[in-house]
Amino acid sequence: MTSPDPTALHPRLPSPLQEAADERFTRRGIRLLLKRDDLIHPELIGNKWRKLAPNLTAAAGRPIVTFGGAYSNHLRATAAAGRLLGLPTVGVVRGQELAERPLNPSLARCVADGMRLHFVDRSTYRRKTDPETQAAILRAAGAEEAYVVPEGGSNALAVRGCRALGEELRGQADVVAIACGTGGTLAGLAAGLDPGQQALGIPVLKGAFLADDVRGLQTEAFGGPRGDWRLDERFHFGGYARTTPALDAFAEDFEERHGVPVERLYVAKLLYGLVTLAEEGAFGAGAVVVAVVTGAPFGG
Repeated sequence: MTSPDPTALHPRLPSPLQEAADERFTRRGIRLLLKRDDLIHPELIGNKWRKLAPNLTAAAGRPIVTFGGAYSNHLRATAAAGRLLGLPTVGVVRGQELAERPLNPSLARCVADGMRLHFVDRSTYRRKTDPETQAAILRAAGAEEAYVVPEGGSNALAVRGCRALGEELRGQADVVAIACGTGGTLAGLAAGLDPGQQALGIPVLKGAFLADDVRGLQTEAFGGPRGDWRLDERFHFGGYARTTPALDAFAEDFEERHGVPVERLYVAKLLYGLVTLAEEGAFGAGAVVVAVVTGAPFGG
């Protein structure tokens, strides 16, 4: 089989870096820059491009099976990639009960892009990385010959792909901040930065598990820890796919101030966290902080 070439989709790389003059930062002597990974490709947006592209090449034309919840950005991106590159895709979705319900807009988009959905119960889904359980899922989904991409797209290939994000920002910032789901983008970002630069991860899920996952991904990708990174776990707003009226109001205000569409599940939490950290004095005067815009709002 021939490997599809994702570069044929003309990604905009390196992604643009733009100043966001914001008095909540400037009055403290801090510069805020936005790394517009949301402009890499209109359908394979942000870190989804960086993580998926190397895996699409490695699939070598085989069908791709991957995993996600009912609102997974990763499932949507994989489905879009399959349509654009002519690859069959299968999405294993958490929650057998969803099979009996109308598809939400996110899953409906996956189906419209040609993805075949396979629903599994939540107990089985939790064990999806166990080899026997995964083999049984693939058999049941009719995808035994498929190339498997993990939930969120984070594996060693993806982490190495995300290292380019850090390399694009060498010498550009003191702190580079990113919202985190599975930790793969942070693991690669930190590896690509210069010594003296720090990567800051803002987890969007509850639970203090991500640090171990990032360390594990770096070991898998690079053989050990790389770069200076840390997590601030205060800004998940209740967990994945959770928002609050206060977060929505913050995102709308940021959009009005800067003319940048703010995705709610990741990017809004990142930006809210950075404003809070600036108010707390976490960044010294003269600091340059980059916020990586990893996604765009989903239009249904």
